[in-house]
Amino acid sequence: MATTVLYFAWIKERIGTGKEHIEFPNDVSTVADAIGVLKQLSPQHANALQDMTRVRVAVDQTHVPFDASIKNASEIAFFPPVTGG
Repeated sequence: MATTVLYFAWIKERIGTGKEHIEFPNDVSTVADAIGVLKQLSPQHANALQDMTRVRVAVDQTHVPFDASIKNASEIAFFPPVTGG
């Protein structure tokens, strides 16, 4: 089953799209594993996801750490940290 991957703000701008449907290999079980797959899709993906200290992740609309499971996830979202002002 394909997972919807969403990108927001500068991540979306660098990759060139805000939404993709990705069929992750069966051995991909965590957010970190998924990031490894995404980085291989294009130089734009690799560039946008190279510094993960500047990226936050949500799986099925819940903020999660990079070691969180993506098994049975329908959506993974990548976005910059939210700042106030």
